[in-house]
Amino acid sequence: MKSIRVLIADDHALVRAGIRALVERIKGVVVVAEAGKGSEALKLIDELQPNLILLDITMPDGSGFDVLEHVAKKLPNIRVIVLTVHEAGEYAIRALREGAAGFLPKSAASTELEQAIQTVMKGEVYISPETSRKTLIEYGKGVSKRDLLDTLSPRQREVLQLIAEGRTTKQIAQLLDISVKTVETHRAQLMERLNIHDVAGLVRYAIIVGLIEVE
Repeated sequence: MKSIRVLIADDHALVRAGIRALVERIKGVVVVAEAGKGSEALKLIDELQPNLILLDITMPDGSGFDVLEHVAKKLPNIRVIVLTVHEAGEYAIRALREGAAGFLPKSAASTELEQAIQTVMKGEVYISPETSRKTLIEYGKGVSKRDLLDTLSPRQREVLQLIAEGRTTKQIAQLLDISVKTVETHRAQLMERLNIHDVAGLVRYAIIVGLIEVE
């Protein structure tokens, strides 16, 4: 597998050094550059085109939101995890709406950073458990049901479609060649991500977004 090439953007040198030390312990991940200003981050992103950016929101000469906007428009394949001292709330909602693949408070445990990186590099969205349920609900209100579908991984979509088609957990496991426990985990994640709490609700959602057709 190719290494995950990471750019760290934060205006505090000591913070960058700490993040770098944590990141470089993760197998298959390499830090290719650091930036202390928004403008510097933009230049390095265009030059190096990393796979992942660990991004602070508050920086001089161009904020993290400026960087997010640039990446979303010009280099949408680059994944961005926002690392911030700001409390999860309006910052998390705005970051996710503007294209961040993950949101992680700097108060999070070091092991959570590795989990966040693994999650977003699989094409999924990572939101720290520290981010309140209320924040997730408000985020969900700000995007359409179809937009929420786009935040699901290909595997989560497959599981959702099979659930909506009336397949049992055991049948889904056999069809996808995964364990029953893994299916149950995907179902729980779907309910959390979509703010839906029963199978009937998942079926209705799948119909609404056109994932399955009603005969």
